[in-house]
Amino acid sequence: MDYGKTLNLPKTDFPMRGNLPQREPEIMKFWEQNDIYRLVQQHNSGKPKFILHDGPPYANGHIHLGHTLNKVLKDIIVKYHSMTGYDAPYVPGWDTHGLPIEQQAIKNLGLNRHAVDTVEFRQKCKEYALQFVDIQREEFKRLGVRGDWEHPYVTLMPHFEARQIGVFGEMAKRGYIYKGLKPVYWCATCETALAEAEVEYADKKSPSIYVKFPVRDGKDILPEEDTYVVIWTTTPWTLLANMAITLHPDYDYILMELDGQKMLVAKELKDAFLHETGLAEGNIGGRYKGKDLEGIVCGHPFIDRDSVIILGDHVTLDAGTGCVHTAPGHGHEDYLVGLKYNLPILSPVDGRGRFTDEAGQFAGQIYHEANDIILETLKGKNVLIKSDKISHQYPHCWRCKKPVFFRATEQWFASIDGFRQTALDEIDKVRWIPAWGRDRIHNMVANRGDWCISRQRTWGVPIPIFYCKACNKEIVNDETISRLQILFREHGSDVWFAREAAELVPPGLTCPDCGAAEFTKETDIMDVWFDSGSSHLAVLDEPDIWPDLSWPADLYLEGSDQHRGWFNSSLSTSVAVTGQAPYRAVLTHGFLVDENGRKMSKSLGNVVDPLKVIKQMGADILRLWVSSADYRSDLAVSPNILKQLTEAYRKIRNTCRFMMGNLYDFKPEQDSVPYERMLELDRYAMLKLQRLIERVLEAYRSYEFHVVYHAIHHYCTVDMSNQYLDIIKDRLYCEEADSEQRRSAQTVMYKSLHTLVRLLAPILAYTTEEMWNYIPKAADAPVSVQLTDMPEPDDRYLDAALEEKWGQLMKLRGLVTRALEKARQEKIIGNALEARIHLYADERMTELIEPYNHDLAMLFIVSGVTLHAFAERTAASMESDEFTGLAVGVTRAAGAKCSRCWMYHEQVGQHTAHPETCPRCAEVLEHTGKTGIE
Repeated sequence: MDYGKTLNLPKTDFPMRGNLPQREPEIMKFWEQNDIYRLVQQHNSGKPKFILHDGPPYANGHIHLGHTLNKVLKDIIVKYHSMTGYDAPYVPGWDTHGLPIEQQAIKNLGLNRHAVDTVEFRQKCKEYALQFVDIQREEFKRLGVRGDWEHPYVTLMPHFEARQIGVFGEMAKRGYIYKGLKPVYWCATCETALAEAEVEYADKKSPSIYVKFPVRDGKDILPEEDTYVVIWTTTPWTLLANMAITLHPDYDYILMELDGQKMLVAKELKDAFLHETGLAEGNIGGRYKGKDLEGIVCGHPFIDRDSVIILGDHVTLDAGTGCVHTAPGHGHEDYLVGLKYNLPILSPVDGRGRFTDEAGQFAGQIYHEANDIILETLKGKNVLIKSDKISHQYPHCWRCKKPVFFRATEQWFASIDGFRQTALDEIDKVRWIPAWGRDRIHNMVANRGDWCISRQRTWGVPIPIFYCKACNKEIVNDETISRLQILFREHGSDVWFAREAAELVPPGLTCPDCGAAEFTKETDIMDVWFDSGSSHLAVLDEPDIWPDLSWPADLYLEGSDQHRGWFNSSLSTSVAVTGQAPYRAVLTHGFLVDENGRKMSKSLGNVVDPLKVIKQMGADILRLWVSSADYRSDLAVSPNILKQLTEAYRKIRNTCRFMMGNLYDFKPEQDSVPYERMLELDRYAMLKLQRLIERVLEAYRSYEFHVVYHAIHHYCTVDMSNQYLDIIKDRLYCEEADSEQRRSAQTVMYKSLHTLVRLLAPILAYTTEEMWNYIPKAADAPVSVQLTDMPEPDDRYLDAALEEKWGQLMKLRGLVTRALEKARQEKIIGNALEARIHLYADERMTELIEPYNHDLAMLFIVSGVTLHAFAERTAASMESDEFTGLAVGVTRAAGAKCSRCWMYHEQVGQHTAHPETCPRCAEVLEHTGKTGIE
């Protein structure tokens, strides 16, 4: 295939002009027309697998910069591995169920989910999700991300849903799934339970109140008349569900006489309590250990109900009174201690956050709005000691951003205790990048409670459980799961909502407890984290659909918040079903902030839209930004930062462009100069190229892409542009075209270009494809740079003595450059070619310099160099701490300026045919038959 014609990029002497926004779509079209993804897969067929499993983004909007960071990092890794001997397929995915999609469908389509038929509502959600799958797919492709875009995985796929309920069924079979009445995070706005991963913390102002609970039965330990146990709470509304007061068994408690009443608080919190309430310190009427007070009965402050004193190790001395108001229906620790004491689990709040009839006079009120009325009630009962407001971190819903609360309801749970130790053991077998990821997820798994997997919503995979109509027995077994999997694969999970239970159960099914044959269906759906958490099996272990993939994954890569999200849910389902982790390595990246370290938000006006950046600057600028930042911490981005990256990109591009422009007449197969005949400077350049390869490949292997960026940027700007290419310009332009000196330099540029284009290919996807179009290459070269292999360092070019010697010469060049700049400021010279350099060297420095005496003018890009004894140095000469025994002086060069090479020479004008040139240029012109200045 003629690549140039395909891309419609004419081959010119001045390629690589930039204009990325215009050129990138043409290159992207080339990739699509030639199905580069499939060509790469065919090229790497049979090689060892490297599987990066894509964490699915939600299909509910256009991509943002976080998507860009994530997808480009993945693309860099996949492309690097495909160029280093691996078969590295990449199947992108999308999360298409759950609350985020429901909310957007309701909002954008104006739906009332309570009024619309369930199947119709689900169809609208599906259409909305698939619409954004298509939108995001094109946006990800525009970023230059290579993948199997025609065959992605989507969590609403029938086969995916069938495999997911298979995972659920296997967990149920092993005893890990149960239904229980316990407090869970609840969002009244979204009307559903939430898992811990769906809760985020933000500041909230809450009441802060101290309340007296009167002692009814002191058990001959506490007096009863005018005696109170004092609690502190920030959720007054939960007092309606109070069943007990918890003390720590080992804390010291004191009974103080305050305002004619006796009040019990923890001894260590006495001073803080008095300070907060403004009460004057009184006599201490008794001292007790918490365990001595167990079983004492108090009265509820405004309901005719007992509140018993119980003991719990969760009580702390951080704040409050050390006497903890306990409502088992509205708190996890309250629930656990309530189970221990067999307390009622009262939760008088419905799914919309309104009090039920169990709340008596408060029935019908929204729970948090009842706080003020409850405070007035407490005042009326004369049991409110102090009321104030505090600002603190409080759980909020990750989607609607509204505060959530604990509410005891019947939910389906996965018992983490059933496989917790196996999960912890597997964590230690995984490579965590950065290493602190191991401790983060280990602590989360070690301390997490059971996983609430049920949701009271409509758009999702149903919990595949039947109930016996006669005895309400829950039924889930191999037979029911297998039957449902067949139906799901054929019709999708909509079949659960479209058909009655009798049409879904296996033929002949009877209740194992009572023998009845009529059933109902569970109405809850699964947590979306169960959806994505099943993807390792529903995608990687589906060879009939994705034959290139394999289980487990070699790498998961997402933001650091996924330690409690996808990394965690995937680990849980995998360990529960297979006994091992679904990944061999996990890489996490930080979050995006602006250049001042502030979190990005629309209200601050500091959000960077990747689609606008692509339109204005090109996708490769975003890709270069991703590679330049150390993803292990938060990543800064702003228009100013992107502008700086544009300058860095331009330096890399222009370095490559210069080399390409000087290879217009170079045919590698006939013009290349072998290493042993190269000039020593060129051999040094080849050595520097090998060092670059070593550093970059090691950085790629270590996933340190910022090192890749900095190494290549330094190589292009310093090693090449500022040094090597600057030095060889005279040779390129003034020596004979076919001279070995010029061909030697072209050989270096050719090899450098072929190295750079491959080292940069995973990062600058579009630019390197354009480079591949222009650089000289063999007739049978691959059609795309993505089909090439990464360069490997060649030991033949590694010469330690040469490296040491030329390293010193380059440092000397830097000293001379500073001396030239000083001379320029002093008006001794203008252009450096107007200068003659005088080197004053002692014996040791002379030994280094003298062998290169004839090359020094070329090295310094001046018209002449004279070597003197160090003792002859002048007051005007410059010395440096880098070189003892060396000084540099600058004078104007003698002679006239050669009109061809611009160097000054005393013999300019002496050649009859070419009087305006120096002897070297005159000889070249004479030899080539030129009649004038080129």
